[in-house]
Amino acid sequence: MAVQSALRIYKDATAIITGGASGIGRALAEELAARGCEVVLADLQLEQAEEVAAAIRSAGGRATAARLDVTDHEEFERLVEETVARTGRLDFLFNNAGISHGMGAGARHYRIEDWRRVIEVNVGGTVNGVQAAYNLMIEQGFGHIVNTASMAGLVPSPGTTSYVTTKHAVVGLSHNLRAEAAQLGVRVSVLCPGVIRTPFIEGGTYGRRVEGVTSEATREMWEQKKPISPEKFARKALDEVARNKGVVIVPGFWKLFWLLFRLAPKFCLNIATKNFKDLGRSPAAVGRTARKGSEVPAEER
Repeated sequence: MAVQSALRIYKDATAIITGGASGIGRALAEELAARGCEVVLADLQLEQAEEVAAAIRSAGGRATAARLDVTDHEEFERLVEETVARTGRLDFLFNNAGISHGMGAGARHYRIEDWRRVIEVNVGGTVNGVQAAYNLMIEQGFGHIVNTASMAGLVPSPGTTSYVTTKHAVVGLSHNLRAEAAQLGVRVSVLCPGVIRTPFIEGGTYGRRVEGVTSEATREMWEQKKPISPEKFARKALDEVARNKGVVIVPGFWKLFWLLFRLAPKFCLNIATKNFKDLGRSPAAVGRTARKGSEVPAEER
């Protein structure tokens, strides 16, 4: 199949969405398919991704599922190559997969392996996606890389330090790559969701459980920040991506927090300090149970 020389938005386009089995990734895939795009749902949770793809096909869309560990560059590269060989093009790559650790717990509760795993998935996975797709998009003359960061990549969010670290990195990567890629015919955007009703706030756990941080406490913490549905997020975010917006912030009221932090960072840091409540148990208690830390599988965003 001959590769066409123009980006399609979104009818008859091809898109890969990592972390496509649930949450934001699933909502993006469903909305893209509804707009006429062929979607590839890439996720570690293959069975769940296949169920989502089947539902999209039943609704009249075009979708396939693929198992992908975003930390494996060769596997990522193979998926991109197979997709282009089958469809003849890659219009969009949504680097959406991500994990968190100990949401609501301070950095004092982290182990070095917690840091490494979050960085490996959130930053390393995004880099692997860029490395797998960017030059191919340059060669075909078009493409749009969309990286999922967070409002936590723009403003302080105490209790999520490892996550914040990686999302700031994704924002920086996206800004810089956008400046370089524009001259080569490739678009780059970064999604900065506010609080979205995904497994992150519905009791889902990512990485190692921190002693004392319960699903109920985490959910209560996020509910105070007025979460919206992933479907609503996907609709609004894809409208902004279609317009080639560099930074996509949804819901829109979060833009005020970003502006305020840029104008008055000291004030915002003081507010963040006063409002932070560490949900983790004391370091002494954690030390006594460290060797019994409960490990759970990393899940995709």
